[in-house]
This record gives sequence, structure tokens and C-alpha cells, in this order.
Amino acid sequence: QVQLVESGGGLVQVGGSLRLSCAASGNAVSAARMGWYRQAPGKQRELVATLTTFGSANYADSVKGRFTISRDNAKKSVYLQMNSLQREDTAVYYCNYWFGRDYWGQGTQVTVSS
Repeated sequence: QVQLVESGGGLVQVGGSLRLSCAASGNAVSAARMGWYRQAPGKQRELVATLTTFGSANYADSVKGRFTISRDNAKKSVYLQMNSLQREDTAVYYCNYWFGRDYWGQGTQVTVSS
């Protein structure tokens, strides 16, 4: 089993920044692909960004240029720097770990207010 612990969510004003962190433990391996998804009220969970251990990143079009994903393979951790936040970024953000199967964190709320 793999456990994922997220932190860094909160309330921020439009145009502000937040940084999310996620640490994997248990049977986690540094070779896993890690990333972030989000789910807004009444909507399906959607990709935000993923990052392989080799540094290949994939971003949703809606966050390109504003969000940056990074990772620390030694710490089995992934981060999401979110800048220029907009109201439509409001959602629960979930850390994702994939190595043969998906694992999910418990989610952290990000609320962007005007």
C-alpha cells in the first residue's frame, strides 16, 4: 500500500498564490508518476498536472503558464506551485500516485475568492 499526505490548501484571493505538497510513504517508489487532479463542486475530477520521475510534465491547458509541478524523488514528494489563481481554480485538489495502479490522497481544499 501507498499512503499520500497532502498539505498547503487554503483560502486565497484572486491573483494570489498557493503551494501544494504531497508526500508518499508506505511501499512508494521514486519511479512512480505523481501528479495532481482536482474536482470542483458538481464536476468530474480532472487532470491538473503530472510529472514522471524523468521530468516529463503534462499540464491541463487551463493551468499552463500559471501552475508549475515539481518533485523531489528522494523524498517521494510532489509539489504544485499555483500562481495567478482564478475563481475557477476553486476545487478539492488530490494528489495522485501511479505505479501499476492509482493511489489518491485525501484531498485538500483550495478556495479562490474575489
